Amino acid sequence: MATKVLAFPVTVSDLSKRFGSKSPQPSSKVRVFTLRCSAGERPWKTSDARLVLEDGSIWKAKSFGATGTQVGEVVFNTSLTGYQEILTDPSYAGQFVLMTNPHIGNTGVNFDDEESRQCFLAGLVIRSLSISTSNWRCTETLGDYLAKRNIMGIYDVDTRAITRRLREDGSLIGVLSTDNSKTDEELLKMSQSWDIVGIDLISGVSCKTPHEWVDKTKQEWEFNSKVPQETFHVVAYDFGIKQNILRRLASYGCKITVVPSTWPASKTLKMKPDGVLFSNGPGDPSAVPYAVETVRDIIGKVPVFGICMGHQLLGQALGGKTFKMKFGHHGGNHPVRNLRTTHVEISAQNHNYAVDPATLPEGVEVTHINLNDGSCAGLAFPAKRIMSLQYHPEASPGPHDSDYAFREFVYLMRQEKRKKSEPQLSTV
Repeated sequence: MATKVLAFPVTVSDLSKRFGSKSPQPSSKVRVFTLRCSAGERPWKTSDARLVLEDGSIWKAKSFGATGTQVGEVVFNTSLTGYQEILTDPSYAGQFVLMTNPHIGNTGVNFDDEESRQCFLAGLVIRSLSISTSNWRCTETLGDYLAKRNIMGIYDVDTRAITRRLREDGSLIGVLSTDNSKTDEELLKMSQSWDIVGIDLISGVSCKTPHEWVDKTKQEWEFNSKVPQETFHVVAYDFGIKQNILRRLASYGCKITVVPSTWPASKTLKMKPDGVLFSNGPGDPSAVPYAVETVRDIIGKVPVFGICMGHQLLGQALGGKTFKMKFGHHGGNHPVRNLRTTHVEISAQNHNYAVDPATLPEGVEVTHINLNDGSCAGLAFPAKRIMSLQYHPEASPGPHDSDYAFREFVYLMRQEKRKKSEPQLSTV
């Protein structure tokens, strides 16, 4: 492409005429400023991507990260920061995450903030992509990070208008594409022929073999001053587990064995764990009946703790029902009330399904509610040593409002351990 060069000679005397006495002393030096521009080429990026929603709306945008065509469910996240934790949260598998905070990318990315081994979301939708990064831990820009992991991103799109549409109409299926050969009609047909409901997304994010986890919360981030006096063996089912859940458990003195989502309950019970954790994960709990059956075979035999997907699986295993929410809960600023203490916690949430407490059997207690819509955010079944939360106690938006949940799980395991060690009285 041809390039035009324009040269502008400017002397200091010219500046004197322009600025008067404020300019430096005149001299014979001449400065030449050169401006280069390519004919037909703009110095800024133009729209090269489309987000086509199943309702027929088409949103033009600029691409960053990977290129191609991808289908997914569009959800909005109200977090002000923490986009790297969101990118690596396996619970976002199959979804485009739209950030309501307009300015994204200013802190770059770093290895320490990873929540899993890779990015599982379908794509990232933002209003404004930062042109520079400024953080002492930054090792890479957001665009380069997504490109290396084959994740699509778009910016310069009206995220506020899309968010309002999602709030009014509910989560929508969309197709993100940088392929100009595909027509709008083709992309719309793709969005209308795909559905996230009923798909087993857990099997695609879970580990494949059991492994031990030993890493604790780093000392500079640790806020629990009490040194654990006992060790408890916890089997953690990986339905898409976030690494910080494992770090918090390890920091509370737990020896952790992580197992795949399809790991049989019989093998877990043969390991004689002090407790079992059912982790967070993506998608529809009704699409993974094998996981519900595993949970059902374990509850009542050892103390259990369910988080997010684990909470929903516990609800179904106990005989309750789950339902798909209109647009779900996604963000780091959701208020939750602990009904036992009346305390309000600021929580991080990421789920599109919820447990219907009216369908649960007698003895199951609703312990927490989401104050935005009154939905069930926590359960307990003391008779079977069960506790669960529909949000992330390991996240720190509060910053440490919900960390006590790990302490309560340890307390359940300690009680059970002591009960087993007590001499049994003969009934003869």
